[in-house]
Amino acid sequence: MNYLITLLISMVPLVELRGAVPYAIATGIPMWQALLIGVIGNMLPMPFIFFFARRVLEWGQDKPGIGGFFTWCLKKGHSGGEKLKAAAGDRGLFWALLLFVGIPLPGTGAWTGTLAASILDWDFKRSVTAVMLGVVLAGIIMGTLTVFGLNVFTH
Repeated sequence: MNYLITLLISMVPLVELRGAVPYAIATGIPMWQALLIGVIGNMLPMPFIFFFARRVLEWGQDKPGIGGFFTWCLKKGHSGGEKLKAAAGDRGLFWALLLFVGIPLPGTGAWTGTLAASILDWDFKRSVTAVMLGVVLAGIIMGTLTVFGLNVFTH
């Protein structure tokens, strides 16, 4: 059951793998399995986000009740992408996206990175590869911090 919960947690926006890996490790799942399940779960929504989220957000941005939130999502994705582009230039965009997703800070992650790539019409294969490597990096960081933190508090 903890494996399924880990998979589901890793698919949730904002929480993603950053919450799933610590949960998995804390419930006794070995780190390599926690990383594998977390990466798979975090990556499952990515093609849907890349190909459909922008269309849905653009469709709903002028609709009553949802327009404000949809507009906010579009602006967040666009501004995140523009910041990456400005910081890295066209050549460094792959690495910038990888690090944006991989460094576990609030507001970064696979959902935001993929949405930014979609909104800015980046190449799908390169974007998903950068996001996946970023998710792996985030998983390693979170797994290491979790294991280190658990060892510090239990010894």
